[in-house]
Formats: sequence, structure tokens, C-alpha cells
Amino acid sequence: MGKGWFLRWVLVVGVMGWCVEGLGVNWGTQATHELRADTVVQMLKDNGIEKVKLFDSDESCMSALAGSGIEVMIAIPNNQLAQMNEYDRAMQWVRKNVTSYNFQGGVNIKYVAVGNEPFLKSYNNSFINVTFPALQNIQNALNEAGVGDSIKATVPLNADVYESPENNPVPSAGIFRPDISDLMTQIVQFLNKNSAPFTVNIYPFLSLYENDNFPFDFAFFDGVANPINDNGVSYTNVFDANFDTLVSALKSVGYGNMPILVGEVGWPTDGDKYANLGNAFRFYKGLLPRLAANKGTPLRPGFIEVYLFGLIDEDAKSIAPGNFERHWGIFRYDGKPKFPMDLSGKGKNKLLGGAQNVHYLDSKWCMFNPDANDLSKLADNINYACTYADCTALGYGSSCNNLDANGNASYAFNMYYQVQNQNDMACNFEGLAKLTTSNISTPTCNFIIQINPSSSSSLRPSLVAFLFVTLLTILFC
Repeated sequence: MGKGWFLRWVLVVGVMGWCVEGLGVNWGTQATHELRADTVVQMLKDNGIEKVKLFDSDESCMSALAGSGIEVMIAIPNNQLAQMNEYDRAMQWVRKNVTSYNFQGGVNIKYVAVGNEPFLKSYNNSFINVTFPALQNIQNALNEAGVGDSIKATVPLNADVYESPENNPVPSAGIFRPDISDLMTQIVQFLNKNSAPFTVNIYPFLSLYENDNFPFDFAFFDGVANPINDNGVSYTNVFDANFDTLVSALKSVGYGNMPILVGEVGWPTDGDKYANLGNAFRFYKGLLPRLAANKGTPLRPGFIEVYLFGLIDEDAKSIAPGNFERHWGIFRYDGKPKFPMDLSGKGKNKLLGGAQNVHYLDSKWCMFNPDANDLSKLADNINYACTYADCTALGYGSSCNNLDANGNASYAFNMYYQVQNQNDMACNFEGLAKLTTSNISTPTCNFIIQINPSSSSSLRPSLVAFLFVTLLTILFC
């Protein structure tokens, strides 16, 4: 056996993917205490995740992704779409965020997401007139830059851009939403012309959240008592039904074979009565084997490109859609896995690999002071704490909903204290709070200690790996 066998073995083992082929994840960064970008990239690599979808083109994320080989979808936020209606601005954006990383050992950019669910009804048509021109300008700028053959612009859309008529609510009757039908047809034609995929976000969880009468088991993948019959085609879960409604909508405008990319699909673990670890585990345990088997849907059997939503919990996200918004991660805020999860889809329920070299603040918590005399301002102080920290776990049906009044106060005070990096002044609340070194968590409610924002490992993981491989090269080659 040649000298280089050991080095080749090390490299193969180091990059071996234990993941559903083509599976991606969404990496959001709206957190008060973010994990280091290089820590997250190493976590992706450790778990064999080869695709990632961002919500911007943050320089720290892009720098950490450079040289990783991970396929990346970068994004233009909705509030920048109007700027992209000027072609010169679109060209500048492409030069700064795409071509500047397009070199050997750079970032493997595959897609540019133009906006994120810009046609949501809750946006009151704010982005109706600027999305399509932005899409055109970005793709044309990619083409002009010479990368349009390999990098495609797409628009991640919510599943509410299509529907089935009320008098025929089956997937085969799917059409685009009447108020945007003409616009959607134009977008689909442009995507098709440039060989770009249609990107859709599908959330079975929201079917339950928005309708208590929705059949519970239909949100998962392990069978229902009463499947939907669509002209002889049986639907046993809402994901398939939703996806095929889109297939039918595309067919209705003449593009029934257009590639479809699922930009977001997942299940939150807190913040609502349906958002818990058990339901999330059940959802992924059904989804991942289907993806691994390339089962597809009745109208589109075979491989489906999917990005799980999301990678890490984000405690600074808007909760306008619901308290669950901060709890979509398959990892906690600190990169620890939430539950056993077999990304290969082979049913092994193996633990995910957590983030390495994560440093925490001191083992201190802020709690309600039982010796406080004046409780008249307790409610005001709890509200203040929860305005500037994440108290969504206290909501109805959530993990900390069973605390008593003092426990609610302690939870709120501690979350604020941790957000403020354990500043002693942040644990007073007009004499209503005090510090403790005893962990005040309960069996169901975790009183967290935040990540230390100033601590970092002495060597970036990617650099450690580089030095290790270099040493092996010297020794064995």
C-alpha cells in the first residue's frame, strides 16, 4: 500500500456525508448571541450537510463558508428589492456578493434568493411591484458576469401563492392565487427561460396552528384514517397534497414539468401547543426516510431538493407570525442537538453532532427575590424583561407554561439577565430579583446560560484541520 494511503483515508473519513443526498438546511442569524460562523460551518461539515440557505450574504458567514465546498444559496432581503430594480445596483450587488467569492477555494454559490416570501398577504402588496423586476435584474446581472449558467436567481415563495378552488379542494385543481396569477405566470416563464427552479416553502405545522379542526395526523407521514381521494389518487399527508397543488398550478400555466425546490420545511419545538420535541421528532422521522428513498409525491415522484428549516434557534426573530418563530432549529441556540435525528433517513435515530468549542457565560442565574416586599410593579418588570428578551417558552402550551407566578418572574428575569451578558445591574428589577449560582431549571423548563460573546477557540476549526492535514502530508507523502 502506497505512502499516501493514510492521508487519503483521513480525508475520506473527514468529509464522508451521513446525510440524505441533496439535503440542505436554512442558516438564520437573528440571535442576540450568535454562534461563531466558523463553528457553524464546522457543525455542518461534521453532520455531512452539504447545502445551506442563507437569508442574506453576511460577510462572516460567507468567509467561513469559503473553501468548505458546501453549496450555498445567498439571499437579497425584501427591504432591498426596490434597490435591485435599478440594473446598476443589481450589478453592484452581484459583484460584491457573488463574483467576489467566485474563485478557487471561494464560496460554492448555487442560487440567489431574490426576497423571501414577498407575496405574503400580511405584507399588503408591499413587494408586489418590485419583486419580478429585481429577479430579472439579478439573473441578467449574473448572466452578464459570466456565472449565469451555474448560478440561478429564484424567489422563495410561501405556499399561499397557489390554492385549490373552494368547490374542488383537491391537489389536481391547483391554480395560482387569482390576485397575483398574471404576475406568477410571468415569474414562472422567466424562471423557465433561465433554467431556474421554482422555490416554495411548505409548513405542515402551520396547517395545525391556523386551524384546530385540521386533522392532526395529516400533518405527519405515518398514515391517516381518511386519506384525501383525488380522482383515484390517495393523499395521506398535507406535504404531498400541498406540493402537488403547486405542480397542478404550474401545469395550469403551461409549465407542469418545472423543477421545484423546497426552500423551507420543518417543525418548531416550542412556543405553541403543537410545537414540541415529540411532534418535531415525529415529523422528521417521517420526512427524512421519504427524502432518502426519493419517493417524491403522487404527481412528482422521485428526487426533491429540500432545505430543512432551520438549523439553529433564533431568539431575536420577530414573533408576529407566532411565538414558535424562535424555535425552528434542529439545534438549540448553543448548537446542541434537540433530539436524536438521523439525517441519512435510514432510521438509525443517531444523535446529531453538536457545535464544538462553545464557551458560556458563568454559571449564574437571575431569579425572583422571594424576600421582596413591594410586588406592585412585578407585572411591569416582567413585561419589561420580556420586551428585550425571549419569553416565548412561557406561552400557552409551551415548555415553561407550567411554572407558578414566581417561576414566570424568574424565567423572564433570567432571560433578560443572560441577554445583557450577566451584567449585575440587569438583575435588580427594583429589588424584585436576585442572583443565584444554583440552577433553577425544572424538568420541563430550561433556564439557560447564554453563550459568551467574547470567548473564542485559539484556532479556527478549519485552520486546525488544515494544519493537521499539512502535517500528515509531510509525514506520510
